[in-house]
Amino acid sequence: MNRAQWAVRPETSRGRLHPEPEAPTRSPYQRDRDRIIHSSAFRKLQYKTQVFVNHEGDFYRTRLTHSIEVAQIARSIARELRLDEDLAEALALAHDLGHPPFGHAGEDALAAAMKPFGGFDHNAQSLRVVTLLESRYAAFDGLNLTWETLEGLAKHNGPLRKPPPYVAEYDERHPLDLATHASVEAQVAALADDIAYHSHDLDDGLRARMFGTEDIRHLPVVGDALAAAGRASLDVPPPRLRHETIRRVINVLVTDVIEETRRRIAALDPVDADAIRRARAPVVAFSPAMAEANRVIKEFLYAHMYRHWRQNRMHYKARRITAELFGLLHDNPGLLPDDWRARAGESPGTQRGATMVADYIAGMTDRFAMDEHLRLTDISVSG
Repeated sequence: MNRAQWAVRPETSRGRLHPEPEAPTRSPYQRDRDRIIHSSAFRKLQYKTQVFVNHEGDFYRTRLTHSIEVAQIARSIARELRLDEDLAEALALAHDLGHPPFGHAGEDALAAAMKPFGGFDHNAQSLRVVTLLESRYAAFDGLNLTWETLEGLAKHNGPLRKPPPYVAEYDERHPLDLATHASVEAQVAALADDIAYHSHDLDDGLRARMFGTEDIRHLPVVGDALAAAGRASLDVPPPRLRHETIRRVINVLVTDVIEETRRRIAALDPVDADAIRRARAPVVAFSPAMAEANRVIKEFLYAHMYRHWRQNRMHYKARRITAELFGLLHDNPGLLPDDWRARAGESPGTQRGATMVADYIAGMTDRFAMDEHLRLTDISVSG
């Protein structure tokens, strides 16, 4: 494919922290993608909450299926814009590797517990996973991904003026130009994340009967998609109407991002990938009208799904389990498995110990966290 001049180019990659011979059959970003897919952290996303805790139903999204959907959308946009599809896909697949169990409820609990020790942020934890915690190679910790992939992970939400502690620490060893924008491929992956979770949360909310089709007819984009699906699919059962609606929502959002991005790139007229990084604003974005529509959709989902009484109950239990796990393990490091106890040290209350306990908990699946909590609190359950 004839790449755009502002796309990231494998031949000009800034390389890896630990130099390695190039693969004869894969580009550096294909290799990054493959390392991410084969990582332990990626496999565990299958049993980590997106919105619904894993045991609530087999058909609801998990962090794994969410990441795959983000990757599909990112790759489609990247291809249309003549970008490096492999880099966009790698970033999409890796963006949630640092998410703890129980979704945002688990993250909120870990952030509160870690507040005296520098806090907890799942984006920073994703960087920590791929640069330190994965232990698959003899020569280095982490996955030794390219600079461009690490940059995109660190700047998933844009430039970092005040980076989290680990990101700042890593940047001292391997500078990632944190104050600039990320590549256009990384920006595509970030917007694909928004498109995926808005669309699939609408899908899962309808499936869970937290709201019905009548409740979404007034929503921008969604209402039009529902009406079009109804006209094209007369007398089909509700599940098919739901799928027809959601695919139309995704198409409208993707088309808007492509058109707005082309407009912004034409105005900027960048000569290379670094010109994208130095720009005053992101080049990948929704149009103002679509950004407002997404805000309205997000408000609806907060009111009718994320703060639904059933979700409130599950979030309460998830926060409690996560907080209690942290308190027990941080105050009693002897309760940690041998390898984690060696990393944390024997003295409770230390920064090192808190960080290792947070790493241990963040790497848990929903199921393992619930089982570990039982093992630590219920005397009838063997440890």
